[in-house]
Amino acid sequence: MDKTVAILTAAAGEPRTLAELVEATALPRATAHRLAVALEVHRLLARDGEGRFVLGARLGELAAALPDPLVTAAEPILAWVRDECGESAQLYRRDGNERVCVAAADRATGLRTTVPVGSRLPLTAGSGAQVLCAWSDPATLADVFAGSEFTPRSLADVRRRGWAQSVGQREAGVASVSAPVRSAGGALLAAISISGPIERLGRTPGQRFAPVLVAGARRIAAGLARS
Repeated sequence: MDKTVAILTAAAGEPRTLAELVEATALPRATAHRLAVALEVHRLLARDGEGRFVLGARLGELAAALPDPLVTAAEPILAWVRDECGESAQLYRRDGNERVCVAAADRATGLRTTVPVGSRLPLTAGSGAQVLCAWSDPATLADVFAGSEFTPRSLADVRRRGWAQSVGQREAGVASVSAPVRSAGGALLAAISISGPIERLGRTPGQRFAPVLVAGARRIAAGLARS
């Protein structure tokens, strides 16, 4: 097992020829070759275009099967936010110039907005996008600002008050409120949101719902800190 881990660790740094695996692990050439080929059979290692050993797709598949601590901590809080606000709740992560819904708790009855888990939305509109941009490095947002419904100045206001709202910004007839989920060190992890029809949330939904979103974000962060 130790030898196998040594080979995987060596291949994680950069593509390796067999000779480079031997040098990095100090294993006999025959042993390194036997283990590397066995790992390749199980898709834990693969070969690049030059025949060098690299980490295989199976490692990513195994990692994807692990519970996501953020989602695990967020799921009961999203249900609480939904029940407190009476509207569907979502959790978004930034992925480049998009935001991805990684967890959701939908309103059970009546007119509602539904964002399926896995949905990708542009980072250019909506309260969730504003939050994810407001606490991101401005240097990564040049392409976003080129087509966004908000400005660096409005994002400064979002940071100042600690939440964002949108009314018909991403989708006509839909309003939303969002708050940042941050680590104990202050790093942005995600945005927690509610969304629903404007006729229920109103034209200034932040005044009514932001305290619940901010409290929900803090509860998620506290749950992560305990895990």
